Amino acid sequence: MTAEMVAPAWMHSQISAEQYDSWSEEQCAGIEIVDGMVVVSPSASKRHNRLARILANALDAAAGPDWNADTDFDVRLQDVPLTNRRPDVIVYRAETIDLTPTRPEHVLLVVEVVSPGSETTDRIVKVDQYAKAGIPFYWRVEQAANGVPIVYTYVLDPANRAYRDGEMFTSTVKATAPFSLTVDLGDL
Repeated sequence: MTAEMVAPAWMHSQISAEQYDSWSEEQCAGIEIVDGMVVVSPSASKRHNRLARILANALDAAAGPDWNADTDFDVRLQDVPLTNRRPDVIVYRAETIDLTPTRPEHVLLVVEVVSPGSETTDRIVKVDQYAKAGIPFYWRVEQAANGVPIVYTYVLDPANRAYRDGEMFTSTVKATAPFSLTVDLGDL
Protein backbone atom coordinates (compact mmCIF):
# COMPACT_ATOMS: atom_id res chain seq x y z
CA MET A 1 0.00 0.00 0.00
CA THR A 2 1.45 3.38 -0.98
CA ALA A 3 1.16 6.64 0.93
CA GLU A 4 -1.07 8.00 -1.83
CA MET A 5 -3.57 5.21 -1.17
CA VAL A 6 -3.77 6.27 2.49
CA ALA A 7 -3.67 10.06 2.05
CA PRO A 8 -3.72 12.32 -1.02
CA ALA A 9 -0.43 13.76 -2.31
CA TRP A 10 -1.31 17.31 -1.19
CA MET A 11 -1.07 16.09 2.43
CA HIS A 12 2.61 15.17 1.99
CA SER A 13 4.06 18.49 0.81
CA GLN A 14 4.10 22.08 1.98
CA ILE A 15 1.00 24.03 0.99
CA SER A 16 1.17 27.69 -0.02
CA ALA A 17 -1.53 30.24 0.79
CA GLU A 18 -2.40 30.42 -2.92
CA GLN A 19 -2.87 26.64 -3.15
CA TYR A 20 -4.98 26.52 -0.01
CA ASP A 21 -7.16 29.43 -1.16
CA SER A 22 -7.94 27.51 -4.38
CA TRP A 23 -9.30 24.47 -2.50
CA SER A 24 -12.99 23.82 -2.01
CA GLU A 25 -14.69 24.22 1.37
CA GLU A 26 -14.99 20.43 1.53
CA GLN A 27 -11.20 20.05 1.20
CA CYS A 28 -10.60 22.64 3.92
CA ALA A 29 -13.10 21.22 6.42
CA GLY A 30 -11.56 19.23 9.24
CA ILE A 31 -7.97 20.35 8.62
CA GLU A 32 -5.61 23.03 9.79
CA ILE A 33 -2.36 24.11 8.15
CA VAL A 34 0.67 24.47 10.43
CA ASP A 35 3.96 25.68 8.95
CA GLY A 36 2.61 24.79 5.50
CA MET A 37 1.74 21.18 6.37
CA VAL A 38 -1.78 19.75 6.57
CA VAL A 39 -2.89 18.67 10.04
CA VAL A 40 -6.04 16.56 10.05
CA SER A 41 -8.40 17.24 12.94
CA PRO A 42 -10.53 14.36 14.17
CA SER A 43 -14.28 14.87 14.13
CA ALA A 44 -15.52 16.53 17.29
CA SER A 45 -18.05 14.87 19.59
CA LYS A 46 -21.64 16.05 19.86
CA ARG A 47 -20.89 17.40 23.36
CA HIS A 48 -17.90 19.34 22.01
CA ASN A 49 -19.92 20.83 19.12
CA ARG A 50 -22.85 21.69 21.41
CA LEU A 51 -20.62 23.50 23.88
CA ALA A 52 -18.95 25.46 21.06
CA ARG A 53 -22.34 26.41 19.61
CA ILE A 54 -23.72 27.51 23.01
CA LEU A 55 -20.63 29.65 23.62
CA ALA A 56 -20.77 31.16 20.12
CA ASN A 57 -24.47 32.01 20.47
CA ALA A 58 -23.97 33.60 23.90
CA LEU A 59 -20.90 35.55 22.80
CA ASP A 60 -22.69 36.72 19.65
CA ALA A 61 -25.67 37.95 21.68
CA ALA A 62 -23.39 39.76 24.14
CA ALA A 63 -21.04 41.26 21.56
CA GLY A 64 -23.36 43.90 20.13
CA PRO A 65 -23.35 45.18 16.56
CA ASP A 66 -19.57 45.63 16.23
CA TRP A 67 -18.60 41.98 16.78
CA ASN A 68 -19.74 38.57 15.50
CA ALA A 69 -19.17 35.17 17.09
CA ASP A 70 -19.11 32.08 14.90
CA THR A 71 -17.75 28.56 14.67
CA ASP A 72 -15.90 26.48 12.10
CA PHE A 73 -13.82 28.75 9.89
CA ASP A 74 -10.13 29.46 9.44
CA VAL A 75 -8.06 32.22 10.94
CA ARG A 76 -4.95 32.88 8.82
CA LEU A 77 -2.20 33.34 11.42
CA GLN A 78 0.61 33.68 8.86
CA ASP A 79 1.10 33.40 5.11
CA VAL A 80 4.66 32.01 4.91
CA PRO A 81 4.89 29.30 5.93
CA LEU A 82 1.13 29.05 5.81
CA THR A 83 -0.54 28.61 9.20
CA ASN A 84 -4.35 28.44 9.35
CA ARG A 85 -6.08 27.47 12.57
CA ARG A 86 -9.76 26.66 12.92
CA PRO A 87 -10.76 27.66 16.49
CA ASP A 88 -13.95 26.21 17.93
CA VAL A 89 -15.35 29.74 18.46
CA ILE A 90 -14.13 33.04 17.01
CA VAL A 91 -15.24 36.55 17.97
CA TYR A 92 -14.34 38.90 15.12
CA ARG A 93 -15.10 42.39 13.80
CA ALA A 94 -18.56 42.48 12.20
CA GLU A 95 -17.39 44.61 9.26
CA THR A 96 -14.94 41.87 8.24
CA ILE A 97 -17.62 39.17 7.75
CA ASP A 98 -17.04 39.03 3.99
CA LEU A 99 -13.23 39.27 4.10
CA THR A 100 -11.39 36.05 3.39
CA PRO A 101 -9.16 34.96 4.92
CA THR A 102 -9.92 36.12 8.43
CA ARG A 103 -6.74 37.63 9.85
CA PRO A 104 -5.62 37.99 13.51
CA GLU A 105 -6.24 41.76 13.40
CA HIS A 106 -9.93 40.99 12.75
CA VAL A 107 -10.18 38.70 15.79
CA LEU A 108 -10.86 39.65 19.42
CA LEU A 109 -11.20 36.20 21.00
CA VAL A 110 -10.58 32.57 20.07
CA VAL A 111 -12.02 29.69 22.09
CA GLU A 112 -10.75 26.11 21.96
CA VAL A 113 -12.85 23.33 23.50
CA VAL A 114 -10.38 20.64 24.55
CA SER A 115 -11.13 17.12 23.33
CA PRO A 116 -9.28 13.89 24.00
CA GLY A 117 -6.27 13.98 21.71
CA SER A 118 -6.10 17.79 21.48
CA GLU A 119 -4.91 18.54 25.02
CA THR A 120 -1.28 19.39 24.21
CA THR A 121 -2.15 21.36 21.09
CA ASP A 122 -4.88 23.41 22.84
CA ARG A 123 -2.93 23.94 26.09
CA ILE A 124 0.50 24.75 24.63
CA VAL A 125 0.84 25.02 20.85
CA LYS A 126 -2.23 27.08 19.94
CA VAL A 127 -1.79 29.39 22.94
CA ASP A 128 1.65 30.35 21.65
CA GLN A 129 0.50 30.70 18.02
CA TYR A 130 -2.51 32.88 18.86
CA ALA A 131 -0.40 35.10 21.14
CA LYS A 132 2.34 35.57 18.55
CA ALA A 133 -0.36 36.47 16.00
CA GLY A 134 -1.62 39.19 18.38
CA ILE A 135 -5.13 37.90 19.19
CA PRO A 136 -6.13 39.77 22.40
CA PHE A 137 -8.04 36.99 24.22
CA TYR A 138 -7.84 33.19 24.32
CA TRP A 139 -10.21 30.87 26.21
CA ARG A 140 -9.58 27.17 26.75
CA VAL A 141 -12.63 25.14 27.79
CA GLU A 142 -12.19 21.75 29.44
CA GLN A 143 -14.66 19.22 30.82
CA ALA A 144 -14.12 18.44 34.50
CA ALA A 145 -14.70 14.92 35.82
CA ASN A 146 -18.21 16.00 36.92
CA GLY A 147 -19.03 17.13 33.36
CA VAL A 148 -19.18 20.85 34.18
CA PRO A 149 -17.04 22.92 31.80
CA ILE A 150 -14.07 24.82 33.20
CA VAL A 151 -13.07 27.93 31.27
CA TYR A 152 -9.49 29.17 31.46
CA THR A 153 -9.08 32.70 30.15
CA TYR A 154 -5.93 34.36 28.88
CA VAL A 155 -5.22 38.00 28.06
CA LEU A 156 -2.51 39.07 25.62
CA ASP A 157 0.44 41.04 26.94
CA PRO A 158 1.24 43.01 23.77
CA ALA A 159 4.75 43.90 24.96
CA ASN A 160 6.01 40.32 24.78
CA ARG A 161 3.30 38.71 22.57
CA ALA A 162 2.46 36.16 25.26
CA TYR A 163 -0.71 35.47 27.20
CA ARG A 164 -1.01 36.01 30.91
CA ASP A 165 -3.53 34.05 32.92
CA GLY A 166 -6.96 35.58 33.32
CA GLU A 167 -9.73 34.19 35.47
CA MET A 168 -10.94 30.59 35.64
CA PHE A 169 -14.69 29.87 35.65
CA THR A 170 -16.81 26.81 36.23
CA SER A 171 -20.51 26.58 35.28
CA THR A 172 -20.63 30.27 34.46
CA VAL A 173 -18.64 32.10 31.82
CA LYS A 174 -18.09 35.80 32.40
CA ALA A 175 -16.29 38.31 30.22
CA THR A 176 -15.81 41.91 31.17
CA ALA A 177 -13.87 43.78 28.51
CA PRO A 178 -14.81 44.71 25.85
CA PHE A 179 -18.31 43.41 26.56
CA SER A 180 -20.17 41.77 29.42
CA LEU A 181 -21.37 38.18 29.31
CA THR A 182 -22.77 35.56 31.64
CA VAL A 183 -23.48 32.06 30.38
CA ASP A 184 -24.73 29.20 32.52
CA LEU A 185 -23.11 26.04 31.19
CA GLY A 186 -24.25 23.77 34.00
CA ASP A 187 -26.89 21.99 31.88
CA LEU A 188 -24.47 20.51 29.35
